[in-house]
Amino acid sequence: MNIIFFGSGDFAAVHLNRLLASGHRVVGCVTKVDKPQGRGMRMVLSPVKEIALANGIAHVQPETLKDPSVVERLKAFGADVFVVVAYGKILTPQVLSIPKIFCVNVHGSLLPKYRGAAPINWAIINGERKTGVTVMKMTVPMDAGDVIAQEVMDIGPEMTSVELRAAMAPRGAELLVKTLDAIGQGKHQLTPQDHAQATFAPKLTKEMGKIIWSNAVGDIDHQIRGLQPWPGAYTFYHGKMVKILKAAPSASSAQKARPGQVLAVDKTGITVACGSGALILKEVLPEAGKPMSASAFAAGYKIAAGVVLL
Repeated sequence: MNIIFFGSGDFAAVHLNRLLASGHRVVGCVTKVDKPQGRGMRMVLSPVKEIALANGIAHVQPETLKDPSVVERLKAFGADVFVVVAYGKILTPQVLSIPKIFCVNVHGSLLPKYRGAAPINWAIINGERKTGVTVMKMTVPMDAGDVIAQEVMDIGPEMTSVELRAAMAPRGAELLVKTLDAIGQGKHQLTPQDHAQATFAPKLTKEMGKIIWSNAVGDIDHQIRGLQPWPGAYTFYHGKMVKILKAAPSASSAQKARPGQVLAVDKTGITVACGSGALILKEVLPEAGKPMSASAFAAGYKIAAGVVLL
């Protein structure tokens, strides 16, 4: 089948590369607009655009999908299916109606659970032990279309959202190709979602990263692992932000202490009291600093038992 691929980041790039290795023909790519980044404001291309350029695939980078000229250009490709993976923009009803068959989306959850922008992060934040990937037929209500295929995945007890995303990408790519094969042969099935069971995974915000030490240790652990790489979980020491890059619940029972109070500092890290239990900080990123072990941070910033993180 002839496919137009919509996507932008590394997660999408894994799916595009797998499509290019399949028997399906990618006739065009739609990706985000190039934007300057970093101190030098160097123009950075999306991974999807880089793949398109390397393979001689026509690409479109619209500011908006409501532009009539963009709609006409997409129609001109004559695609059978649009494939959307972590594109970053909502497809308009007019765009959804363009392909000869329909539009499919790869979503990082077992729909109808975790509809929305950040399903991988929220699964970890909420302490889920299982998640998965869904390939669905796209509709105007976001993430509410019929399910075509799903695959279940385990979430390891120490897995971060970065690690889960990396593990999910190749699984999603394989499921996508199998689904497209079935669609091309007319052997696919559409299963309506149970909308009453829907849960949501809204966009992440910087404010979500603030650690509330009075929360249970498990909730804080999930927060740290689920908010990587952005916004990251953080606390404050002497008014300066400290991001927590790696931590683990303490196996020992927590002493009675104020939430946020440092209980111990040793080679394993900094043990901090929580509302229930205690958390061992293992790797941190001080404000205006570089990532370092928590023990090195404690030595450099003179952190000892009794200090309180806010």
